[in-house]
Amino acid sequence: MTVSLLRTAQAPPVFVGRAGELRSLTDAVTHPPSVALVEGEAGIGKTRLIREALRPPAVRGRRVLQGSCRPLREPFPYGPVFDLLRHLTGGLPAALSPVCGALRPYLPELAERLPPAPEPLGDPRAGRHRLFRAVRALLDALGETVMVVEDLHWADEGTRELLRFLLDDPPDALSVVLSYRREELPGAVLPLGRAYRSPPGTTAAVIPLRPLDAHAVRALVAALTGASGISAALAAELHRRTAGIPFVVEQVARALPGDSLRARPSERAALEAMAVPTLLREAIADRMSVLSPGAVAAVHAACVLRFPAGEALIAAVVRGTADAPVTAEDSAAVREALLAGVLHECGDDRYGFRHALDQQAVYASLTGPDRHRLHRQAMLALAGADPQPLVQLAYHARRAGELTRWQGYGEAAASSARETGDLALAVGVLEELLAEGHLGRPECARIAVELSRDAVVGLAHRRAVALLRGILRDSRLPAGVRGEIRLNLGLLLYNQAGRYEEGRLDTELAVEELRDRPALAARGMAALAMPAWGDHPYPVYERSIERAEALAAREPDPAVRTAVRANRLALAMYAGEPGVWERAERLIGAAGPGTDRRQVARACGNFADAATCLGRYRAAHRFRDEGLRLAAACGAGYYEGIVEGTALRLDWYAGRWQGLAERARHILELVDGVSGIASDAHLVLGLLAGTLGEWDEAAAELGAAGLDDPRNAPTPILATASGAMARVLRARGEPVRARTETERGLGRIRRKGIWTWAGDLVPMAVGELVRDGRLPEAERVAAELAGGIAGRDAPLAAAALTACRGIVAAGHGRAEEAAAAFEAARAAYAVLPQPYSAARSGEAAARCRLTAGTAGAAEQLAAVAEQFAELGAIRDAARCRRVLRAHNVLLPSRRGRRGYGDRLSPREREVARLVALGHTNREIAEVLFLSPRTVEHHVARVLRKLNVRSRAQVTRV
Repeated sequence: MTVSLLRTAQAPPVFVGRAGELRSLTDAVTHPPSVALVEGEAGIGKTRLIREALRPPAVRGRRVLQGSCRPLREPFPYGPVFDLLRHLTGGLPAALSPVCGALRPYLPELAERLPPAPEPLGDPRAGRHRLFRAVRALLDALGETVMVVEDLHWADEGTRELLRFLLDDPPDALSVVLSYRREELPGAVLPLGRAYRSPPGTTAAVIPLRPLDAHAVRALVAALTGASGISAALAAELHRRTAGIPFVVEQVARALPGDSLRARPSERAALEAMAVPTLLREAIADRMSVLSPGAVAAVHAACVLRFPAGEALIAAVVRGTADAPVTAEDSAAVREALLAGVLHECGDDRYGFRHALDQQAVYASLTGPDRHRLHRQAMLALAGADPQPLVQLAYHARRAGELTRWQGYGEAAASSARETGDLALAVGVLEELLAEGHLGRPECARIAVELSRDAVVGLAHRRAVALLRGILRDSRLPAGVRGEIRLNLGLLLYNQAGRYEEGRLDTELAVEELRDRPALAARGMAALAMPAWGDHPYPVYERSIERAEALAAREPDPAVRTAVRANRLALAMYAGEPGVWERAERLIGAAGPGTDRRQVARACGNFADAATCLGRYRAAHRFRDEGLRLAAACGAGYYEGIVEGTALRLDWYAGRWQGLAERARHILELVDGVSGIASDAHLVLGLLAGTLGEWDEAAAELGAAGLDDPRNAPTPILATASGAMARVLRARGEPVRARTETERGLGRIRRKGIWTWAGDLVPMAVGELVRDGRLPEAERVAAELAGGIAGRDAPLAAAALTACRGIVAAGHGRAEEAAAAFEAARAAYAVLPQPYSAARSGEAAARCRLTAGTAGAAEQLAAVAEQFAELGAIRDAARCRRVLRAHNVLLPSRRGRRGYGDRLSPREREVARLVALGHTNREIAEVLFLSPRTVEHHVARVLRKLNVRSRAQVTRV
């Protein structure tokens, strides 16, 4: 029988972040006699934890009695215990101890089933002792029982005495669970009124519940809203605002509009605009209602400050002065707010709100005049600090309506942030100044120039783009000012925003507007010389860099010459000019105090990207490390992101795939749609998905890398993505679309004339032509590649050319010649190093030799299968094994029956991973080249070894 007095609030659909606590509580409940103390603040999930602990079959067979204490002014003695006992109607044992008759006056509902009431005792203490014995005897007679008493912090002293009596000598089959909020316990903050020591043989557990971490908040919000794409950024912001308290998370998640969980740019805006949920407003209002006027004033001051503050600052805001000493009344007001649970101690003698929503609820309760007054008083209190907190002063000046002071503090804050390398903060402050619309024309122009300079090297771009575009509509801007703003807007558009065509037009217009500012015009032309963007032939970029060099020659500023020189070297590097590496090293080595570090950081990012495209991976790592160091030193978030995006591709090529997908997704969340960085991450995710046979995911990621909008994507990324997409389409049984994709990719390379970028594309294109029986065309494409890289330093394209010769030879049926070419390609890829491509070439060589009957071919192919498996390319490994089986070559068993015991075998791990990704048995069979029946057996063993009952419970292993 289960008697429930649980709260009626809707429970979340999933239980997250409490696995360890749940195990501890379940263990205590199922090993009587036991006492479990569950402690935690309001809304932390004590009731939910107890409810989950009562679900297992081992508990459901026990009698469960549940009750809770009430916040009554005059509580009924022993009330919570008698409340749960009176629900035993119809469930009492036949034979009860005579002492149980003492319960008749307290449990009239059970009177007919209780023994006769004993004679009254003259001593109240003796009567109380007999009553306690009666409760214990009744619980003992019930057998296996779980007694739950919640909210012990509201218990009367009589109830605490009764519980202490029971717990000092609990019945053998009784499990007791008590929950409470430690911060609201009376007296010495002991749950039972005195220290509890469990008697021998009693299972005891104290289970403190802490707030959820950001990962658990993410899982909870996803379950509450049904949205699968909760970003880590949104989860982190929700965690900050809710302090990880499950009840608060639930209220916020249910109040959020659904579309805000899917469109990342609107996530933070939706949170900012969202009203505090009603239940939270009522909760804070209820706690505020008991405060004295002095404590209310302290809470209002803390609320306006927004961050934890000490007594002195809170008192200064209340008075509107910075030099008044803290009085006893000030301390008493803060102490009262703390005891009421409105303010909380935040460490270092600072006090604030438990979570941001409490602060917002209090702030929303203030009237407009009170808010303005408190912000003015906060501004006065903070103005005397040394150094001045400029960002906070700007905020309070704005909220107080002091617009002139706001502008002054805001510009000073942006300047200070810029000096310390915090460009993101500088951009945010300047955006706020421009967005308000209260500035005059000269101020707008000056601040817009500063914003454009800072934003162009940062990650945030959407708001800046809109603001700068609005400023440019003012026809009265001087041409030089307009040109600088437009130049930086153009760079924002085709670097961060991924709107290349629009950005190119703005940059070209800016160069014309900057006729009287040759330094900036030179930078504009140098930007137009970067060949990764657009469809122009290589000579167009050469002409742009030549014009930039002519403009830079007239400028004494070394940073201008560095910027142009860096782009000249990057252009040469992309084209595979020999000897460019030494010149690039000299440029980096010459960077001194007089050279703009941002330009060198940007150069390193371009050099690392170019080296990656060519297959010069060691040089790419060198440039990546140097670029990351310099970008971090000058706060250039965009440049940091660029080199980190390149690092993803480097690790893909090097076969360092462990954790690579998680890193790529993390970068996507950090950059929030910054095109120049996101394309790298999407490309790597698409490549990884392809090796696992996750065709739909691979196609989606490759599309996001640029194939969905090729006019606004970098050509080197497009070349690799086209080759990978063709492989996905071929595997999905769409050969016509695969050939079309390779033709598109080749068309882009031909228009550019930069064949050094075609290393990942041409082998796939040649293979498609051979499979289609168009051998002469395949030979012509291979010849185009050979001509395009002749005399060029492009080791990746050179290795690809050797692989193409093997593909053509195999198409002509010359197996030995093809095997030799593939073996040479394998060696060339291995030197780069590029182990996945090396393994693919090794597979092709082994299959040619297997067809020709060459000795040792089967062993070579088996070794390649293991290389694929070690990389994590389970689809490729399975394909090799299928070929060996087709040639009647016996393979070592990969099943778990011998040597693995209860651990998953390699094959079972492959199956488990695909099950966790949601694939059906038929889909798994297609990926691993197995029969559906075989996959069914593997899945059954996976479920058994993982000790789970359904496929939905299988997680990635």
